Amino acid sequence: MLRALYSAASGMTAQQMNVDNIANNLANANTTGYKARRAQFQDLIYQTVVQPGSASGQQTVVPTGLQVGLGTRSSSNEILFTQGSFSQTGNPLDMVVQGKGFFQIRRPSGDLAYTRSGAFQMDKDGNLVTQDGNPVEPQITIPAAAQQISIAQDGTVSYTLNSQTGAQQAGQIQLANFVNPAGLNSIGGNLYTPTDASGDATVGIPGGAEGLGTLLQGYTEQSNVSVVEEFINLIVAQRGYEANSKVVKAADEMYQQANNLRQ
Repeated sequence: MLRALYSAASGMTAQQMNVDNIANNLANANTTGYKARRAQFQDLIYQTVVQPGSASGQQTVVPTGLQVGLGTRSSSNEILFTQGSFSQTGNPLDMVVQGKGFFQIRRPSGDLAYTRSGAFQMDKDGNLVTQDGNPVEPQITIPAAAQQISIAQDGTVSYTLNSQTGAQQAGQIQLANFVNPAGLNSIGGNLYTPTDASGDATVGIPGGAEGLGTLLQGYTEQSNVSVVEEFINLIVAQRGYEANSKVVKAADEMYQQANNLRQ
């Protein structure tokens, strides 16, 4: 009965973590470039009463054994990098990565971070920056007098001036990709940093031989969170929490009955 109490308590803790994960997904349902996380769990150690396969006689073995599980725990919440829907913005600096790849962002510390959010703006010097003012890497600078800004599928950024008929090239956006993007570290602000699990970044031209996606100008990638699916997961988590709480109550009542045997 004590095992049941602790196992059920671990189940309640795991479902609480599941609800926390669902709450974060729903909170970011309208966050540009956000990728949903899926909570995953694993069972804990087992107390072996009878070892499976142990000898039960001179020529026979126990076919199944007897092992009592001791509950569950949260093991990870994997990032799901499925493509989100596209939203047209009319801003020529907004971009979507159609396929694999991340924009490279230079942080104030000098380190590179990576994002799927292509909602960009220009700072006072004409540099292409994020909403937090962090510049895109490699640096793209567009003159204040620029008129038509064009971003090709391969990341080439060009513009025209009133006094000129030909287009001027401002630079080329490069994308980065990882062998295991689910292993990236989320640091907030729509940014990720690499880890030993993700591997090092592979940088290339959009649509190039590295398998990177192409760019689409004037659009942003919306969150890939499915509100309907998250509400279903929430109901399942609530019922799981409720079921574990009933196990706690049942084990407590059984324990109470055992304590009252002498009365």
